[in-house]
Amino acid sequence: VQLQASGGGLVQPGGSLRLSCEASGLLFSTHVMAWFRQAPGKEREWVAGINWDGDNGYYPYSLKGRFTISRDNAKNTVYLQMNSLKPEDTAVYYCHAVRFSGIWYTYWGQGTLVTVSS
Repeated sequence: VQLQASGGGLVQPGGSLRLSCEASGLLFSTHVMAWFRQAPGKEREWVAGINWDGDNGYYPYSLKGRFTISRDNAKNTVYLQMNSLKPEDTAVYYCHAVRFSGIWYTYWGQGTLVTVSS
């Protein structure tokens, strides 16, 4: 299983970025997908989640309204649209796939760095 994240980079405060994560080696449409992030010196935190068919996105209250998660099951890809970026959004962003079938199956991508700075 591979989760290949891309789209990170340097952006100015107030700017936008869209991250992508392409999955391979798993049946993508059966997995709940999520994004997490980890800033330097901090614990990894949950950023967004989306159900199998993409009808519902979930966010921590602090990020709701600025971040939008979506998925394209035909492309085995999950996206994270990030708007109105702030310096505190600077982190490595990881995609995550999870499925429960008697036991939990979880997979992590390698991460993509987002730096918000002027």
